[in-house]
Amino acid sequence: MSLARAEDHGDRLVVVNANAKSRGALSPELYEAILDACTRARDACVGAVLITSEGGFFCAGGDLNILRSRRDLCEAELRERIEDLHDVIRAIRECPVPVIAAVEGGAAGAGLSLALACDFVIAGENARFTAAYVKAGLVPDGGLTSSLARLVPRALATEMCLLGQAVAATRMQSVGAIYRTVPDGQTEAEAHALADVICMGPAAAQTEIKKLVATAYDTQEAAQMNNERDAMARAIGGSEAAEGIAAFLEKRPTRFAR
Repeated sequence: MSLARAEDHGDRLVVVNANAKSRGALSPELYEAILDACTRARDACVGAVLITSEGGFFCAGGDLNILRSRRDLCEAELRERIEDLHDVIRAIRECPVPVIAAVEGGAAGAGLSLALACDFVIAGENARFTAAYVKAGLVPDGGLTSSLARLVPRALATEMCLLGQAVAATRMQSVGAIYRTVPDGQTEAEAHALADVICMGPAAAQTEIKKLVATAYDTQEAAQMNNERDAMARAIGGSEAAEGIAAFLEKRPTRFAR
């Protein structure tokens, strides 16, 4: 049985981490499913990508048995293995449509890196987020320190990375690091409800907005304003703006084409 799969749900793609026996530990199949979904999301009919799990735990990160087996590899080979994870993180960040993580149980290590790379994180109210690397004598990868620096205060990022203690989903939401907490067992349904809203929106504008938000953290204000100017100039003459403006002025719901 495959450890992961990508399912076509019409206007959205759902990646299922099916490695329940290992609490959703990362696998080549999961990497492939995410990369496939992010590539297929370039199709105009796809409005969102969801990442879910089976077995009650989103992702426990790297399999320590596999990591132990790699101890004798040279540093160059180890870099290549880590780049496999980084390719997945980059694919999520560069995906043209919003990516939603439905986190049941928790996300640990590189599983936390995976979750925080997504545009929206919906977590069960009892879920825990753990940068567990330090407990295994390891250091964060998968862009985790970058994500934490953008999402949480420095004191919390330091606490998570240096102490490796679990942080409650409710605390992560309180600092704005995740989108929403919901009762346990309802994260996937909530993710689909969010995808319903996203998939009714203007696809081209959403893609441009995702790019602008991504570049805003590392771009000087003057350059970012230029990025906004160029994106707005493209948007104003488009069919989505024509429909959105007309609907607003006519006081009716929008009907964006997909």
